[in-house]
Amino acid sequence: MSSSPEIRPFVHPAGSGVDFGATVTNVDVENITDAEFDVIRDALFTHQVLVFKNQGHATPKAQYELTQRFDPTAAGSYGHGKTIDAARSVLHPDLKTIPHQPQVQVIGHGVLRDGYEGLPPNVRLRHPHHRTFHADHVPDADDLACTRFYRWHIDAALYGRALAPPVATTLLAVRVPRGRVQTVRYDDGSGDAIPDAPLGTTAFVSGYALYDRLSAADQALARAARVEYAPHPYVWMSGARSRPTGLGLVSEGRELAPRDLPPVDPADVQILPMCWRNPVTGRLALQVHPSAVRRLHLHLGHGREAEVVDDLEAARALVYRLQRPGIAPEKVYLHDWEEGDLVLFHNRGLLHSVVGAFADDEVRLFRQCNIAGSAMPLGPETEAGAGDGGRVPVPVPAVG
Repeated sequence: MSSSPEIRPFVHPAGSGVDFGATVTNVDVENITDAEFDVIRDALFTHQVLVFKNQGHATPKAQYELTQRFDPTAAGSYGHGKTIDAARSVLHPDLKTIPHQPQVQVIGHGVLRDGYEGLPPNVRLRHPHHRTFHADHVPDADDLACTRFYRWHIDAALYGRALAPPVATTLLAVRVPRGRVQTVRYDDGSGDAIPDAPLGTTAFVSGYALYDRLSAADQALARAARVEYAPHPYVWMSGARSRPTGLGLVSEGRELAPRDLPPVDPADVQILPMCWRNPVTGRLALQVHPSAVRRLHLHLGHGREAEVVDDLEAARALVYRLQRPGIAPEKVYLHDWEEGDLVLFHNRGLLHSVVGAFADDEVRLFRQCNIAGSAMPLGPETEAGAGDGGRVPVPVPAVG
């Protein structure tokens, strides 16, 4: 095999508003040379989603090593770290850790009769279902025909000085149920829907497209704004419920009060730029995890003091207004998984969501890996090209 991976940009259907994604051929993820990785690295920051076909032989170790190479000075821990109070975290039911490679998680649906990679026989996986997280849901009679975006998000702990958002995430399809499609419903009064979505697809939208479509005034607002995330956000949101689009939470006062959270260190609260700069292209992505937002810091300029939007409902409404056009049906890439697909995506330039509702006898088995970053994302004020995704620190202010 030559040392030159071939990068083929996706050809999207007529009418699509998706402008990202590429297939990578002529490479084996078990044996990537430095020269091959340089090509892959530039391709990731250019195309945001890379699909490697026929990689089912790749070991968890190789998957971890590929993910780690995008941030080689990172400590190498799982992107969410050691989750405190895991039983209450909204992530807890969905993940199983591979014992011999703890940075790699097993996700999916159904019972693994023979176990998998050190997991015991008959371990049960649970695919997230919007019924458990949304304020309302698709009627039970339509459940197998229709589905929703579960939760649009960035893979990130969003709390902790040593847990910067991962640069990249890898997903490997080990077992994929086939044979039917579903309609993705928005159910927000817009009439939006996506018919014929592949069963168990993963949905992606571009943070760069989200930013580019904003008005000039909203771009200026987003460039100057910073997002303060809730401490222990996945525990904090455990009682809350999502909008039907999966894009942020409904404000019903169901979030946990500070006294009900694990201990909080104010220095671990993350306040990140609303826009993250691509370290290769210099483009700005509107990059916000909408479900974890606690308050906004708006810098209005012209000598005016910064405004803190402390009202949770108002902060969510502003973020939703900025993000909702970016998840319109024509902006969404739905990956049609095949067994052996390894998808590598730029976690600092995209939002993604689990999609799909499975029958009890349908088994889906995937491996996921993301690594906590070595430094916070590049903000609008940081020069492009200063380093790999996340190597140039953007300070995270403490709050008290």
